Amino acid sequence: MTGVYPGSPGGFMVVVVSYMSYNKYKQLDPSLGLIAKLGQHIPISRYMSTDSQRIVGGVLVGTGLWVTIIMVMRNVLKCLLSWHGWMHAPHGSVSWSIRLWMLLVKVFSGRKPMLYSFQNSLPRLPVPSIKDTCRRYLESVRPLMDDEKYERMEGLTKDFEKNLGPRLQWYLKLKSWWASNYVSDWWEEYIYLRGRGPIMVNSNYYAMDFLYVFPTSIQAARAGNAIHAIMLYRRKLDRAQIKPIYLLANKIPLCSAQWEQMFNTSRVPGLETAQCEHMFNSSRVPGVDTDTLQHMNDSKHIAVYHKGRFFKVWMFYDGRLLLPREIEQQMQRILNDQSEPLPGEEKLAALTAGERTPWAKARETYFARGKNKQSLDAIEKAAFCVTLDDTEQRYDADNPVKSLDSYAKSLLHGKCYDRWFDKTFNLIVFKNGTMGLNAEHSWADAPIVGHLWEHVLSLDPIKLGYTEEGHCCGEPHPNLPGPLKLSWDIPAECQEVIESSLTVARALADDVDSHIFPFKDFGKGLIKKCRTSPDAFIQIALQLAQYRDKGKFCLTYEASMTRLFREGRTETVRSCTMETCAFVRAMIRDETREERLSLLKVAAEKHQNMYRMAMTGDGIDRHLFCLYVVSKYLGEDSPFLKEVLSEPWRLSTSQTPMQQVELFDLVRHPEFVSSGGGFGPVADDGYGVSYIIVGENLINFHISSKHSSPETDSHRFGGNIRQAMLDILDLFQLDKKTK
Repeated sequence: MTGVYPGSPGGFMVVVVSYMSYNKYKQLDPSLGLIAKLGQHIPISRYMSTDSQRIVGGVLVGTGLWVTIIMVMRNVLKCLLSWHGWMHAPHGSVSWSIRLWMLLVKVFSGRKPMLYSFQNSLPRLPVPSIKDTCRRYLESVRPLMDDEKYERMEGLTKDFEKNLGPRLQWYLKLKSWWASNYVSDWWEEYIYLRGRGPIMVNSNYYAMDFLYVFPTSIQAARAGNAIHAIMLYRRKLDRAQIKPIYLLANKIPLCSAQWEQMFNTSRVPGLETAQCEHMFNSSRVPGVDTDTLQHMNDSKHIAVYHKGRFFKVWMFYDGRLLLPREIEQQMQRILNDQSEPLPGEEKLAALTAGERTPWAKARETYFARGKNKQSLDAIEKAAFCVTLDDTEQRYDADNPVKSLDSYAKSLLHGKCYDRWFDKTFNLIVFKNGTMGLNAEHSWADAPIVGHLWEHVLSLDPIKLGYTEEGHCCGEPHPNLPGPLKLSWDIPAECQEVIESSLTVARALADDVDSHIFPFKDFGKGLIKKCRTSPDAFIQIALQLAQYRDKGKFCLTYEASMTRLFREGRTETVRSCTMETCAFVRAMIRDETREERLSLLKVAAEKHQNMYRMAMTGDGIDRHLFCLYVVSKYLGEDSPFLKEVLSEPWRLSTSQTPMQQVELFDLVRHPEFVSSGGGFGPVADDGYGVSYIIVGENLINFHISSKHSSPETDSHRFGGNIRQAMLDILDLFQLDKKTK
């Protein structure tokens, strides 16, 4: 059905029957003799009457007409979706031209689209011009450089724009004509899969449970409901029954390609060879110097880790999915199992937490055959992994800071050996019933995992529910076979590699300084009263906090999506602009309220415009990244590109979107707010900041940095963020306006 969308079987019958009825009633041949010619060439035509031949010919021509209508609708829709003028309309006002455009999009979008229905109708990501990208780049670094450094960079930029740039651009244009997306495959390979450092902390990210609600304190029961909800989501995904994600009042579809590898997928480490010392070396040996994503079409089991043992748990019995109470029964059997881990088994997953090359060599040497291969396959080919954690994590109102910081670090890295970091995601259920996710980054971005997590949190306490004792609803199964404990034969040499990887991982994990704080003073409700974009408001507050924290500005990364285009992933919004810096300096100098307010509005509008440009394919960084890849393939050295791509992002930020607000009635049940999620620091001397705007009155911030840097302190930065938010809101004097 997705293959012929926006056509449908019903539409096929209507077109064919209408065509043949018209032909018969009018005694006309709209095909200009094509029906008769087709009838003459049908292999069995001598056994058919003339009328039968005309019917068969009519069906064939009607089918051709139906396919033609589909192709026309798709291409018209692609043209309509290529126009992004609606993004520049003033907030709250919709012109007649935009209304007409929205109507046409709705007409050509067909009825009841499935998850992948729009894929063939999405436009391709355009390649910006070299001139525009260079101009915007210079504009973005101007506030970060003194006159001398800027003059030097301006010279490098103009030399690149005039000489090497046009040649690289030609190759990039060529790729954009035949590739679905000229960025995404290179981004996945070079930014994620070619990386040889640990993916734990550096790449993987986490998602948290409810902030205030604790549905049950029984670990196995919470796991039972959560696992069942995830499997229900997978079933909907297999049937493409998940609704496409839209923008602009459910009119503009976003790309759904990233959902394809959510389940039954694992990242498999590849070996680095002497030929491929550089990440962008052109002498690539496929499958050797790079990790790969191994995806299975189906998997009927999950892998579970508890106290050093791995178990294989079947999710189906008697041809049906296990019910929550039956899954709880299986989890409880694992919790009751008192067997000791086999030698090397307890810390085996540390291989996935350390450097990639030792893991790749160990996998090839010790896990390529026999029982080790069978057990490793059970993990890597599982639908997903589950950790029944033996620690307790939870938001504690009496000790909110310490409890949330500990919770975040546990989800981000745990003990460094109790999460299989190569799986697309790990469900982690703690001893007291709290849960969360740890997700691998190469296969998809955070909004995709967030969509799954919203589904799980909405089903768990309300629709699936628990008994008064805290168990899953239903009854245990009397004849259900138990989980299978995986068997290993890990030699001493491999155990040494495991310990070595664990040492690297622990050093990385211990260095992470996490701080999570719910900002309850106000939320997007009050920000909207200021007639300012909530995202722009927060990003400007982060710049003010950064300046107060370090006394200087820095290159800032804000993630924006490009899923308006086919196979789009992310683009960078360089949030530290000349306009934002002017506002921050005005705040520091304590200039008049009117002047600061005026500068704030200019900065917010600039930020919004940059965000729109990033979303519509006019960003800076993905274009420069791809030009750099082309230069490496051609063996051309570019001082400009080399310097641009080596600039550190000392402030890396991302907003976690709420995509299915209809699932949570936060007006009636404000307690069902999510804590959101976060990620590790990107630069050794920088901050990573993730935030989620929950409802009208809450914003949760997740801050990370490194203890080893004398310049950073996550808790200090959190205090600066809170103060910056309050100071900016105070400029609007909403309390006086209300009075």
